[in-house]
Amino acid sequence: MPLIIISFGIVILILLIMLLRLNTFVSLIITSIIVALLLGMPLDKIIASVEAGLGGTLGHIALIFGMGGMLGKLIADAGGAHQIAHTLIDKFGEKRIQWAILIASFIVGIALFLEVAIVLLIPIIISIAKELKISIVKLGLPMVTAALATHAFLPPHPGPIAVAAEYGANVGLVLVYGIVVAIPTVIIAGIFYPKIAQKIVPSAFGLEQLERSSFANMKEQKIEKLPSFRISLFTALFPVILMAIGAAVDIIQKQIGFSDSSLTSIIKLLTHSSTAMLLSLLLAIYTMGIRQKVGVKKIGESCTEAINSLGMLLLVIGGGGALKQVIIDGGVGDYIGKLFENSHMSPILFAWIVAAILRLALGSGTVATLTAAGLVLPALSGTPNVNLELVTLATGAGSAIGSHVNDAGFWMVKESLGMTLKEAFGTYTILSTIVAICGLVFTLLFSLFI
Repeated sequence: MPLIIISFGIVILILLIMLLRLNTFVSLIITSIIVALLLGMPLDKIIASVEAGLGGTLGHIALIFGMGGMLGKLIADAGGAHQIAHTLIDKFGEKRIQWAILIASFIVGIALFLEVAIVLLIPIIISIAKELKISIVKLGLPMVTAALATHAFLPPHPGPIAVAAEYGANVGLVLVYGIVVAIPTVIIAGIFYPKIAQKIVPSAFGLEQLERSSFANMKEQKIEKLPSFRISLFTALFPVILMAIGAAVDIIQKQIGFSDSSLTSIIKLLTHSSTAMLLSLLLAIYTMGIRQKVGVKKIGESCTEAINSLGMLLLVIGGGGALKQVIIDGGVGDYIGKLFENSHMSPILFAWIVAAILRLALGSGTVATLTAAGLVLPALSGTPNVNLELVTLATGAGSAIGSHVNDAGFWMVKESLGMTLKEAFGTYTILSTIVAICGLVFTLLFSLFI
């Protein structure tokens, strides 16, 4: 019965979002209450459970998520992302243009959220496609691959941050392991798959898509004084550098077994995900603001705009946390835990399957990861020596699978690259599935060595 109730709840959520066009956050809260009632939770406990799930989820990630949004906005407004993209493209040349776009998008994608990265990079790609007279889809697919992979695997993106918090995983290790898994994944999906896609859907690789792009008339960003490539790159990667140092200290400490000292405590404080994002934001205020002669008022406006645009997404994440908490408090978690007590299925594979099913049903990868956490957590408690960081990555990988019509990102990619529905299915839907499967395969392989 508990699994039937959860399935019914997911159907209700899909109907509310897709059929009634109700706001996603409101739909999640309504679904949470309905599921709680069906699970037989005491009436006086339902709202408390919803509030605990919403607050518990946002309590950990709001700081990282908010400062990450401001960091990305400052880099974008100052032209740092523009500088990184163009410098790499100039260095790689026309023959290796796809590699240049992939690397530039990966670097930019770490600091910028999926939709922001696409909006920022598409005008650059359009100008290059016009100049070289090549297909926008050929250039666009490496870009969306890198943006999707960083969104699914790497902090400070909302899914990995939120799920790492739910599982109790180390965010720094999630970042380091995520980069290891993401690199071969984006090469396969972003470089090799487009060559196959060109044979499967040849119509998608014509020149007419450029004219159909919703960004076709949008001029490339022109900024009078761009920050240097080195400063832009350093600023974008600074949170990665800090969290990677923290992860390295954790790994070395576990291997050698030395106890904490004043030095290690200071390093752990400075490299904690929240502190790392704060320090990175302060660096960006200087390198992308003050150093670029940008006024304090303009810097403040950029930060405010970033937070304003993230408001609804934060609520959606909180709504996903509420549904997760209801699933746990309603006893579904314990039921699933018992089902998997004697199971030999890898927790990594189980997390991926749950997230993948929810992603295909719900559309939103972020909501899928948070809902999956409520179902996966109980199975983890009965599994000894489980690597929580790799389970986090597997959940993120599953949440990338099969982007289709119920995913806002699908429509954004389709319209920005000027593709028909058939062409989008043959390119982006399959590409997102490859990202999900490769993410799982490389996570499982990685689990053999750590």
